[in-house]
Amino acid sequence: MKLLVTGGSGFIGSNFIRHVLTTHPDDRVVNLDKLTYAGNPANLADLERDPRYTFVQGDVCDGKIVRDACRGVDAIVNFAAESHVDRSLMEPDAFLKTDVFGVFTLLEAVRELKIARLLHISTDEVYGSVERGSSRESDPVRPSNPYSASKAGGDLLALAYWHTHRVPVVITRSSNNFGPYQYPEKVIPLFVTNALDDQPLPLYGDGRNVRDWLYVLDNCAGIDLVLRKGADGEVYNIGGGHEVENVVLTRQILQLTGRPETLIRPVKDRPGHDRRYSVDSKKVHQLGWTPRHRFGDALRATVEWYKGHEAWWRPLKSGEFRAYYERQYGL
Repeated sequence: MKLLVTGGSGFIGSNFIRHVLTTHPDDRVVNLDKLTYAGNPANLADLERDPRYTFVQGDVCDGKIVRDACRGVDAIVNFAAESHVDRSLMEPDAFLKTDVFGVFTLLEAVRELKIARLLHISTDEVYGSVERGSSRESDPVRPSNPYSASKAGGDLLALAYWHTHRVPVVITRSSNNFGPYQYPEKVIPLFVTNALDDQPLPLYGDGRNVRDWLYVLDNCAGIDLVLRKGADGEVYNIGGGHEVENVVLTRQILQLTGRPETLIRPVKDRPGHDRRYSVDSKKVHQLGWTPRHRFGDALRATVEWYKGHEAWWRPLKSGEFRAYYERQYGL
């Protein structure tokens, strides 16, 4: 296939592109990315001379750029999104534009050009906080912050285009991802890199919030399977099946980096902080997917990656990031 991957220079998108070209050597990929702060060309530097890979810089909200990039493609995988909850509390307008209007632009292009599939990448956060049990795809969305609300809006718009126009869309909702090339504002790379520098690890509230962690390479394999075998108009949860309290995760990171727990710095909890996420992944299991990486092994490999790639992450933690970090945590 020839794929258009939007947001392919980001964390999950870049890992997905590398997965596709490794797993399906006859496929070709066009990467459309605006290169905002979290879109990093260095994430795919190893593919720059690969004839199967093409990069186009552009905004997913620009209809002309999207249609031009779409010509001749068999499917679109949409990773383009503003994705950090903390930032959505400060600047929600950017989230609404990319996460909703950007999806609309892609849907219109798929409808106009009759592209065979649009796979829209979403998140388990659209279900809101789950006190007990696990969210199923048929459950209503109950977002509780501007980020998850914008993602839910994109999901609902995509499903509406399926029901109204039979635009061939499919949606994946993944649990929290971690792994190489993740921008250091997210909790695991932030805590790993802070620990390596003997800097405080800002832990929200009582640290008892629970997240289900999914190694990014397992997520990419699940997304790829849904792309090729999922049914139009359907939603597929992709969960790691490993729920951990944030404070426990923090201690594990400190152990793996050889740093003391005195680096943990409790900070004021963020508004609307969901207590727990958990998804039921039976539907994607029925397609043939299961996570292959044990959480402990994948976390250890991730810490080792950041230890060995200081040249990648250290420049990212200055300038714009530093101003955001100080504003967010007061550290």
